[in-house]
Amino acid sequence: MALSDLVTTCLSQPVHYVICKLGFEKKDTYDINNILSGNGEVCWQAVTEHVCYLESDQSVNYIKSIRSLGPVCESVNLHFKSLTKEQFAIQYASWFHWTNCTEVFLEVFDVLQYTEATKVALGLMKLTSCLERALGDVYLLKGTDCPFLLRDLLASEQLADVFGQAVMNVLRVFIGSPYGLNLRNVLWHGFASPQEIPAKYCAMLLFLTAGLGQLLETYLLQTKCVLVHRPYVIFVSLEELDVFPDLNNETLSIAEELVKLSSFVLKTMLPFWIAALTAFKQSRYADSVILLLPQLEVGLRLLFTTTNKCPNRLLTAESSALYTTFDEMLAKHLDNEDVNQLPVVLEEPAMASDFLWDFLNHQEGPRVRDRLSHGEINLETFPREVANQIVGFAITLLCRFSDKDMSSLQEHMLIKPLMKCASCYQSRFHPISQLKKQVLECMKSIHLWPELPTVPEEQVQMMKRLEGNGEANTLILMTSEIISQLQQYMPQNCCSSDDPVQSVLSERLLMELCATRICTLYSPRPVLEVVVVLRKISTQCHQVSQQVTASAGLRYRQWVNKTLRSRQRHNYLRMLNSITFLSPVLRLILLLITLELVSVHSVCKKNPFDYQQYLKFLKSVLQYAENLVTYTSPEKNKWDETMELTNKALLKIRKISDRKLMLMHLA
Repeated sequence: MALSDLVTTCLSQPVHYVICKLGFEKKDTYDINNILSGNGEVCWQAVTEHVCYLESDQSVNYIKSIRSLGPVCESVNLHFKSLTKEQFAIQYASWFHWTNCTEVFLEVFDVLQYTEATKVALGLMKLTSCLERALGDVYLLKGTDCPFLLRDLLASEQLADVFGQAVMNVLRVFIGSPYGLNLRNVLWHGFASPQEIPAKYCAMLLFLTAGLGQLLETYLLQTKCVLVHRPYVIFVSLEELDVFPDLNNETLSIAEELVKLSSFVLKTMLPFWIAALTAFKQSRYADSVILLLPQLEVGLRLLFTTTNKCPNRLLTAESSALYTTFDEMLAKHLDNEDVNQLPVVLEEPAMASDFLWDFLNHQEGPRVRDRLSHGEINLETFPREVANQIVGFAITLLCRFSDKDMSSLQEHMLIKPLMKCASCYQSRFHPISQLKKQVLECMKSIHLWPELPTVPEEQVQMMKRLEGNGEANTLILMTSEIISQLQQYMPQNCCSSDDPVQSVLSERLLMELCATRICTLYSPRPVLEVVVVLRKISTQCHQVSQQVTASAGLRYRQWVNKTLRSRQRHNYLRMLNSITFLSPVLRLILLLITLELVSVHSVCKKNPFDYQQYLKFLKSVLQYAENLVTYTSPEKNKWDETMELTNKALLKIRKISDRKLMLMHLA
């Protein structure tokens, strides 16, 4: 029997007791009128009286508080069940406006009427997400940088000033503290199965959120402050997230069969998987992803704990220890410095790990889990494109960890394309991948220079005759010499003897080099340090290109309209002359950046001394690029100085190349 069939809970015994039993020990019937006034307002003093404190330091005694609040939660749950949706909306809807998510809270009320465990758990995850975001908005009434972690937010002086410390302590009994029920974390990290979350706790948090709205209204009236809601994060460039083909209902039906048979799925969690696939079919894309992400985490945790022989880490940790979460499971080493065996088990470690890092962790990626769990995304407009990728990835894991007798499903014509896409996946949001993207965007910008409007060629030639063109020709010649030195590191037949500059420094060549597969997983720190500098160089080069493009367009219009003074006309012609050498020089720098990516891993590992020397050289190139931005800005327009600056930079690049200290030589 598979381990996924044997596991009955992911909650450790103490945590299971706290969540599933402690709040049911007191059998008292609590009168709802004790905490609810005649006009529907929460009597906070009556609620806070149930929070108990330790005699030693007056900190919250979470065990006694949960036990004491148990009957109160049950009373609230029964009260909500006695209301129709219309009655609830009339009495409470206005108190949820401060969250900017009123519909979500009304939806949670609907869920509580039927007590379907999976829907209650989903409602609680959405409630805690929206509540955290709203509390962050309140925090910003008095503070600046909102804490990232919910526990730090709830423990902040800023929220205590608005709502009162006693009120915040009530919230911390339910969410945000590892010593309390900690409902948000055990759900979002995939530790709790649907039947392990009592509906009465969801009802109580709904009740408390309305009560917070009442307190906040009073505070805003007294202080004359205005609550401002931070804008939602919007996923941009959705095409960059396009990995798997669009999932249709037939594919999802196959996935439902795989879910029931895959060893990746804990049987206690099966309702979450079915609900996630159903939500996708019903175009409830945020719900689908919210349900699925914790299940990906618990499935990978099962593999992680099995392959690394630490079965105890499958369970939720105690308050004194850390959860085994995505961050640790994706790391190269375990806490004891042993090599993490999970990537080996995944067979396609780069694929699975790169995908997870891209969609969940990399700072420039969508960071889907963080943004959803912290309430940063509008749930109603969550894009299908993003959900499609998460569900598609989940299906590939279901296939990967299905029994051999499931080959008919694994080989299905709708499943095979998913597996092929997964096996070919390359990181898109790792700094190295982002650098490739930057280089190509910059090259595309420079590639448009020949199309810039310009004065008649005879005018430029006259300028060259009057002021000489020797220095520009020298720079172009020096660029050609450096290209000749680099040719051995480039694809064959990429250089034309007639025009090495134009044939080598082409957009096509850079695209070919950037298509080279580079292992980004577990990049060592020295590699990332180099990449940081290379990205800064690329950014500065792109800014130079944009400035030249803007200046050329402006000056041409002024030339045609005859609004340039004599000095400005000469300066404009100098700029056009400078473009002849700046274009190949900038393209050379982009070529150097791209070539470094091919060898940077091996160099940083084998030649730490030479690596430090090269890093120093790169920083000097960055200084050149930064100065170039200044000289080519509309405010400066120092084109003669640009020529002198470029000459010094090329001499340094050639010198370094001659000494074979380039990273390509070191590899």
